[in-house]
This record gives sequence, structure tokens and C-alpha cells, in this order.
Amino acid sequence: MDRSLALQQKIETRTARVGVIGLGYVGLPLAIEMANCGFTVFGIDLDLHKVESLRKGVSYIRDVPDSLVEQSLAGGNLIPTTDYRVLKELDAISICVPTPLSANQDPDTSYISQVVDQIKNYMENGPLITLESTTYPGTTEELIQWELEKLGYRAGHDFFLCFSPERVDPGNRKFHTKNTPKVIGGTTDKCLELGVLLYSQFIDSIVPVSSTKVAEMSKLLENTFRSVNIAFINEMALMCEKMGIDVWEVIKASATKPFGFMPFYPGPGIGGHCIPLDPMYLSWKAKGFRFYSKFIDLAQSINNNMPDYVVHKASTILNTYSRSIRNSRVLLLGMAYKPDIDDLRESPGLQVYEMFKEAGALVDYYDPHARSFVDKRGNVVRSIDMDPGKWREYDCMVLLTNHSAFDYRELASLGVAILDTRNAFDGIKAPHVYKLGAAVTPKQAKEPSMAI
Repeated sequence: MDRSLALQQKIETRTARVGVIGLGYVGLPLAIEMANCGFTVFGIDLDLHKVESLRKGVSYIRDVPDSLVEQSLAGGNLIPTTDYRVLKELDAISICVPTPLSANQDPDTSYISQVVDQIKNYMENGPLITLESTTYPGTTEELIQWELEKLGYRAGHDFFLCFSPERVDPGNRKFHTKNTPKVIGGTTDKCLELGVLLYSQFIDSIVPVSSTKVAEMSKLLENTFRSVNIAFINEMALMCEKMGIDVWEVIKASATKPFGFMPFYPGPGIGGHCIPLDPMYLSWKAKGFRFYSKFIDLAQSINNNMPDYVVHKASTILNTYSRSIRNSRVLLLGMAYKPDIDDLRESPGLQVYEMFKEAGALVDYYDPHARSFVDKRGNVVRSIDMDPGKWREYDCMVLLTNHSAFDYRELASLGVAILDTRNAFDGIKAPHVYKLGAAVTPKQAKEPSMAI
């Protein structure tokens, strides 16, 4: 029987054995959705701690409750493993491994290459292979198709190859893997047909495109768009400070326009796996075509400098109370890169922490979700306990992540100077609360007041 027809029948009857390589923020939710719709899913990850945790029915991803893992295990639909030899048995493989940047800010696709080496060793069934890891246009062809075709296989005949960019937004309660539209491109028409068929089994809306390059570029466009607009509003925030204008009030007023305006908000920098990295993948690839993107590089520069500005503004605030950063006690509120999650990937808070330390400050942090991290010296730094009474002893608090668990009115009542980088204290009138994007006025440059 024709390979594509046999695979089609297996997908339609959900008897296809599928594998998800990489069980992180992208791979685990994907594996759970596949398992929930009836496929037998082999979750492959080299991290033994993750695999053992899943075998016990314990999830390490906040968006995936233990109950879903337990349900998938009980039905025999989820099989966590570290053994790549299961690739021999698979009809479809989704690759969800990290694609970080190197120390030189170049794409590091080594994790993809390592997976491809394993597929070369064990591929037998002519599987459908779908890359989900975010990367530069051309990766699917260069790192997977060409490598397999060197062995004599043909895409669209001996194996089937697609790219479908992940669109995971940790902590988003409205959109998740199943109900987020899924873009997918194939290296041949038959590859695309099978890719759409597979993913439509467990995702509500599929968006087919003409090629893997279009699919790869779509993800980079999405996040470069955000990076550029965040950089723009960060620059506007600094401009407004110089002019004595509250940028948050400006944004609120502008957002009342029902057309032609989309609000973005300033902050201490950009975090997460996508926005800090994806534009650099695009910029790097463009340079190979002798195209140099000024927007991308400028946006990256502005956003990367925001942690420096946060520390600079905190220094200015401390100076108004006749204190220097050196030997001042500073408490950072929130360390995750966005509210109500524990994700520390590329969080600007980590940079702010290191900069305060280098300036000689005595720094602690509190985050109800992200309870620890490893600093650049290899030391484990742990969140302090919630104890507002003791927090009065700090010289300054810097709000980096606007978690909903924070009681902002109580924090303001402590009388400690606060730098709010997220406008989380909006509506709370207190002379010792300072905002990123608003000037330090003479009225504020007094001793903190306990009255709210």
C-alpha cells in the first residue's frame, strides 16, 4: 500500500502511533492533546526527572494539571520515555525542542540536529515529521529534508515533512493548544495534506500555507511585530519622562480610538522564549541575503537596555532620599517574565537582579510563583517569604512583574519608596510610588509617607 494512504488511514482511525520530542512548555501540552483525542503518544525527553515526574502523574507545567496527565496515563495513551529507539514504531513525530541563541546571538539549532541524527538512526515507517521549534526560514528543509534525502529518502514519498510553529502563551486562560489556530506548511502537497489531517484531529482550526518557509516566517513576523512595538512604547515612555508626561495616561487615552491603534505597554524589558529570540533569528537569516533590518536591531537594542534604565531610575529615586545604590536594601517584586506564571526564561528581572548586585546593593526578591533561580555565578537564589512587616526595612522596592497575588495597596502602605515598572499601582495615590514612564516630580522627592 502507498505510504501516504496507509498513514492517512491510521490518522483517520487514530491508530497512528505518534511521538512528541521535547516535553517542555510546548511539547507536553501538545502530547496531552494528542493523547486526549485517542492517539498513543510517546513523549520523548532526555531529562529523566521530567519523564519520571510524568510517569507518576505529576505535571511540571502550570498550564497542564496533574489530572490530565493521570488521565492520559490511565488510558495508556501517554508513554513518557527517554529512549529514542521508540522512533522505530512511530507513524508521526513532532519536534518541540529548544532553539536558543548562542553567546554571539546567533541561532543555536543543535537540539534540532541532535533529534535529526536520532531519526536517521531509527526511522523505519516513513513517518510524518513536523518541526514546531521556532527558527529561521529554511530550517525545515536544510536541517531535516536535506539530511534525510542524503540517505536516499524522498520527501513526500518515503517520509513526510511539515513545519507548524508553536503558539504557546504560558498562563493564558483563554487560548491554549487546542483552540489556538495552527499554521502549517509542508515540503510537498502530500506532506501538507497529511500534516493538516493529523493536527486537525486535536486542534480546532488549522491554517495551511504554501510552504514550510512561509510557516517559519509567520512565527517570526508575529513576534518581531511585538518586539518592535514594545520597543517603540518603551522609547515613548522614556520620552514622556523627559517631558513630564505620564505615558500610561497617554496610552489609556489613545486606546479609546476604535480603529487604527493597538495599545502596547512599557516595562523593564522583554522576556519569554519568543520575543527576545525570534527577531534575532530573522535578522541573522536576512544578513545571509545581504539584507540588514534596522527595525529589528534598533528594537532589540532599546528593549535590551530597559533593565539598565530600571536600575538607573531606582538609583535616581534612592538619591532623592540621600541614599546610594551601594549598601541599599532593595526588594524586587516578581521575577517571572509575565504575570501569574513561574516562567523565568529570558526574564528581564534576572538582569535587573544582577545589575543591582554589581552596583553593590543588598538585593532580595519575592515571587509567589517563581520560587528560585540560578544566578550567573551558579548560586541558587530563593524567593524570600511574604512578610510585609519586615519589608518596611527595605530602602526601595521595584515592581517587575504585576502578579495578581500582590496586594498593591498594602505594599504602598509600607511607606517604602517603590518603582513601579508595570503601572500596577494605578489609582493608588502615594508620593513614594514612582512609575516607569512618568517623571519624578519635586513633590515626590520627599520622605515616604505612610498615609495612603
